[in-house]
Amino acid sequence: MAAHFKLVSTYLKPLWRRALLLALLVLGGIALQLLNPQIIRYVLDQAQAGAPQRQLLQAASLFIVFGLLQAGVTLASTWLSTDLSWSATNALRADLALHCLRLDMAFHNSHTPGELIERVDGDVSGLAGFFSRLVIQMIASALLVVGVILLLVREDWRMGLSAALYAGVVVTFLQAIQSRAVRLWAKVRSADANLGSLLEERLSGREDVAANGGAGYVLRRLAQAQGERFRAVYPARMIDVITFSGTQLLLALATVLGLGIGILLYRSGQITIGTIYLITYYIALLQEPLNDFRRLLGELQAAGASLQRVGELFARQPAIAERAGTTPVTLRGGGLPVDFQAVSFHYASHAASRNGDESDPQPRPPSVLDDISFSLAPNRVLGLLGRTGSGKTTLTRLLVRLYDPTSGTIRLDGAAVQSIPLADLRRRVGMVTQEVQLFQGSLRNNITLFNAAIADATILDALRELGLWSWYAAQPKGLDTLLQAGSGGLSAGEAQLLAFVRIFLKDPGLVILDEASSRLDPVTEQLLERAIDRLLRGRTAIVIAHRLETVERADEILILENGRLVEHGERLALAGDPGSRFAHLLRTGLQETLA
Repeated sequence: MAAHFKLVSTYLKPLWRRALLLALLVLGGIALQLLNPQIIRYVLDQAQAGAPQRQLLQAASLFIVFGLLQAGVTLASTWLSTDLSWSATNALRADLALHCLRLDMAFHNSHTPGELIERVDGDVSGLAGFFSRLVIQMIASALLVVGVILLLVREDWRMGLSAALYAGVVVTFLQAIQSRAVRLWAKVRSADANLGSLLEERLSGREDVAANGGAGYVLRRLAQAQGERFRAVYPARMIDVITFSGTQLLLALATVLGLGIGILLYRSGQITIGTIYLITYYIALLQEPLNDFRRLLGELQAAGASLQRVGELFARQPAIAERAGTTPVTLRGGGLPVDFQAVSFHYASHAASRNGDESDPQPRPPSVLDDISFSLAPNRVLGLLGRTGSGKTTLTRLLVRLYDPTSGTIRLDGAAVQSIPLADLRRRVGMVTQEVQLFQGSLRNNITLFNAAIADATILDALRELGLWSWYAAQPKGLDTLLQAGSGGLSAGEAQLLAFVRIFLKDPGLVILDEASSRLDPVTEQLLERAIDRLLRGRTAIVIAHRLETVERADEILILENGRLVEHGERLALAGDPGSRFAHLLRTGLQETLA
């Protein structure tokens, strides 16, 4: 619980003025709630005693004024609490999203986008009430209960004792079921995440599902996920029902007891008719804070589950992080030299390192990469070849530190990549993958990745220099052309053209291309080839090649097989050596051999 309140205080601290004002408004509302029935009691007693009409009208007017003031306080506190909750949760949501982006690929490979969306949005949305009014309102409800009890004690100690007994029994009852309710609501949030993940995955793959007749399977899995959610929600809701019914029963008993004592005191002449009204009003008023306490405790239980899940996500530290205690290295401009020294990598070891467990007794799994060593001089192009699963993509991902090697050293511009600040490393290394991600927004925003600091003139100059002006001129609204998330309405080749502009604007010293031009139409392919030529000029490049045309652009060839380097050398020298693997690929056809 201390960790939960520490998290909340972190996001409420910058908003302390608004939180303080909200607390003052809530306390003012409590004072008005306790004061108003005193005015009515005064009016009733004075009317029974035959007081002048003018005096009664003044008291009634004061009651109306206080009633209007109480309504104004309630309106202001509601508005302020909503503003406070949105400000705090938006800040939390942004930090949580940024934290997820910083987590390593191993984490994202084991957690679906739907699950993370539920964590970042669903769990945080469930905390809105917690940030805005939950703690303040619980304290206010407790103060209102104490105020009612003290005022009843002032009237008669037996009335105060009855109210205190009722409040104590209700609080004890609620505390007894709190821990169980928190566990149940945590299961509900987990079931929500699983359902959201299922929907996100299946809907994003709707084309394959429909084309292959998988709708029945999807509906069956959806029914299973919904059933799991129902089985999680049912006991949690039943706890709410039991809580509500129990508090209502206790309230009925307290009301009967309080009215009974009041009637006896009135008949004995110890209290007035106004005091009877006051007792009745305060008993009814006591129901409000205790009902609020029940409701707020339910929200606290749900919020506790969300806070626990949010805290767990924040506690997950990225395996890829800045190396502490080292002097940051600044990369030079122009093409960057690349050096791999005995680099090995396998995913299980990477996960163990992330979790701090270096003594895993299980047998070491096969390496994705095993003892890879090679050097690439600046401004040279390396053609990276190998069958599917040979480790080509993994090798390039190590260069931008989406993973860190299990052993060995990777140097860029003479410096180990772990010593280079991540922001600088990923700015100076540009990567174009086979599947280019587009976002809902304009062509401008998709090129700049929503960086408003890049001027339109700079974008247009890049399009001209890459030879893409004819493609750009065909866009209906220029840079304001709207694209959709996913494919964005562009072909695979057009999406790669857009990605080249993104990379060109970064001006990297090393370009990595996971080339996929085999799916392109001839016109787009010509544009793509010209763009590649311009993009690679004056830069070091590693190209995962799938076609002979791409290989002809390379200065050097490196061939991987089962994670091991089996051949590396000058492209022309290897092509002229009949015994080389590369010459064999040229004779048999690159695409067929590497399929």
